[in-house]
Amino acid sequence: MNKRGVLTVISGPSGVGKGTIINRLFEIEKNLYFSVSATTRNPRPGEIDGVHYSFKSREEFEHDIETGEMLEHAVFNGNYYGTPKSAVEEKLSAGKDVVLDIEIQGARNVKRLMPEAVLVYILPPSIDELKKRLVGRNTEDAETIKGRLSTAYRELHEAPELYDYFIVNDMVENAAIKIKDIIEGERCSGNAMQEVLKQILEEAENLA
Repeated sequence: MNKRGVLTVISGPSGVGKGTIINRLFEIEKNLYFSVSATTRNPRPGEIDGVHYSFKSREEFEHDIETGEMLEHAVFNGNYYGTPKSAVEEKLSAGKDVVLDIEIQGARNVKRLMPEAVLVYILPPSIDELKKRLVGRNTEDAETIKGRLSTAYRELHEAPELYDYFIVNDMVENAAIKIKDIIEGERCSGNAMQEVLKQILEEAENLA
């Protein structure tokens, strides 16, 4: 009996440590598939098509938007970024749990198209700590950091009405384990078990 996988969306403000948490999550939980995003930007040195991104032409990407192949998409610096629907659906149908790392706008669209998706938002211990992490990266100027903090503040007001779970990233290990527990719990939830129960009842009726 093949049980459908759990679709988990992970979001959080820039600098909160999503990438580190997700990397650790995949080390401790093996039945996961990380959805590779598609983009129209050119590959950077060392990036592999299908591993880091699925690189597409603008024409291909816009065709995928028109045909409903993109679960969500956005434009950054003149390039499209998005989540291909077919790959996600294929893995879920095969019983594989799928993880998406996307921003709040994309999460809202995924929830609209796939209401069963589980949305997890990563919180910093405090805004001061988030600012320290952004500054500590030494990759952006003060104005950019100010903009990221402003975006984080806006998201923190929007997130409560959209996300199902909130996890504070005070320790990466703890945060990763909590997400693992959420996914395991969702596998056994009433909604997730409906199809399994339906199949069992059909088998029972055939035996009667």
